[in-house]
Amino acid sequence: MVQVASLFNQLLQHFPRTEFAAMVRKHSAERRAKGFNCWTQFVAMLFCQLSRTDSLREICNGLSCCLGKLVHLGIDRAPVRSTLSYANKHRPAALFEDLFWTALHRFRQQQLFGSRPTRFRFKNKLLSLDSTTISLCLSLFPWASFKKTKGGVKAHVLLDHDDYMPRFVLITTAKTTDVRTARAISIPSKSIVVSDRAYMDFPRFAHWNQKGVYFVCRLPRYPLYEVLSECPVPSRGNTLSDQIVRFTGRYSRQ
Repeated sequence: MVQVASLFNQLLQHFPRTEFAAMVRKHSAERRAKGFNCWTQFVAMLFCQLSRTDSLREICNGLSCCLGKLVHLGIDRAPVRSTLSYANKHRPAALFEDLFWTALHRFRQQQLFGSRPTRFRFKNKLLSLDSTTISLCLSLFPWASFKKTKGGVKAHVLLDHDDYMPRFVLITTAKTTDVRTARAISIPSKSIVVSDRAYMDFPRFAHWNQKGVYFVCRLPRYPLYEVLSECPVPSRGNTLSDQIVRFTGRYSRQ
């Protein structure tokens, strides 16, 4: 008999059951549980992400179609919709946060993300800072008001280019400005931060400069500045000009 493991099963092997059980005991996540354990909850929610389901009904029905194969995933039967809903609402999210950071640390130590096809020529850590707006149905999420007939949240992400994993993620309402969120992000010294013009904030640039953080930011559409001096540019390369400038706008003078 040929033993074949599904891709889902191979993915779950990166999360040792003994390690997961220790986290469950640490967070007392299965306190007063009646048969529905945290591992089944984890498998169900991971299935939700991989299959891109939109509801608890799709999760439960999708796992129910895998009868006979669920035992290889470490679960006896597919969860019931009401049971899964209750677990997601009442069980501590800190368990899965701890699981994420533990797995991420192990993946980075064992270099399971793979190496980058091309490496940068500088040794400084490169970080990209940006945000994206996620649209939501305003009738279902009235707290996420964005426009008159549209809701949404904004995901602020600081991306580490060493392994293309987020170093910082913050979910806010869609009306939250990018500049305000950037003030709460701690940047390691000697790093290079690349951001869009939405993060043009001179007090923040001054703070980064004092900490020894390098930054690259797109200029406003119509920047106000004066050129103080010209720096030499290599004859071969993509650099068009290298100038020392002083911004002359109202906010930059402050």
